[in-house]
Amino acid sequence: MSTLNAWLSAAPRSRSQAYAQALIQACRVFGKNRLAVVGLSIVCLLLFIALFAPFLSPYDPNQPAVSERLLAPNAEHLFGTDELGRDIFSRVIYGSRVTLHVIFLVVVIVGSVGLLVGITAGYFGGLVDAIAMRISDVLLAFPGLILALAFVSVLGPGLENAIIAISLTAWPQLARLARAECLVIRNRDFIAAVRLQGGSHFRVILLHILPLCLSTVIVRITLYISGIILTTASLGFLGLGAQPPSPEWGAMLASGRQFMLLHWWLAAMPGLAILLTTIGFSLLGDGLRDVLDPQSRGS
Repeated sequence: MSTLNAWLSAAPRSRSQAYAQALIQACRVFGKNRLAVVGLSIVCLLLFIALFAPFLSPYDPNQPAVSERLLAPNAEHLFGTDELGRDIFSRVIYGSRVTLHVIFLVVVIVGSVGLLVGITAGYFGGLVDAIAMRISDVLLAFPGLILALAFVSVLGPGLENAIIAISLTAWPQLARLARAECLVIRNRDFIAAVRLQGGSHFRVILLHILPLCLSTVIVRITLYISGIILTTASLGFLGLGAQPPSPEWGAMLASGRQFMLLHWWLAAMPGLAILLTTIGFSLLGDGLRDVLDPQSRGS
């Protein structure tokens, strides 16, 4: 252990050694946060379940069996059955795929648009900055869920439209964050040195500003994933997200709400899945903030 500590404290002799030292230090900081480790475990479990859903699911999630409708949890149906006799355990498992599908697409869209708009506005300033920030101000003036409902009402119900609506409501926050980071970085000496050496705007943004903005944006996106999950479930619950017979957790809550007083498992099981997934990503985001946020490390 003393040898490892000495190697970590030594000045790096190569770029690969510097990356290795930074990675090990980050793992150490992350490992000290037990709640973050719990969050990472929950997220990894969710990924495992989604990846191996066909092998973990004992039944077809969309296959009705009227003779077995509204069965309480038992040895054959661990989470019980719904109003059509479908196995809730299998539907919850396949619902993880829907949730991760939404998370992945929203993160890709929001991260790309937010970084592009924010860094461009912060770097060039002037009219570009004014237009981008006024558009973001308009979108930020409304609650995210209300704005998402408005966009879905225009686009029409469906999972794809829900993804577009959530993305349209989420990018302004990341754009403002990326802009703030860019405003700090663009006037530093090393940026001026790159410009004096003939570096183009594209080169400065892509190779020097973007990498320095990524860590803060990654932390913010991870923390926002919980909001993505809840918004997706809300749209599904209202019938504007994933449509039947998709095993989306919010839609499962909506279909079982009329039976939930006597048959509690119809709402409890998908609700528990939403709760655990939200907690997992929130704890993971807190851990990543400790690792990637310089201000958190300094405090």
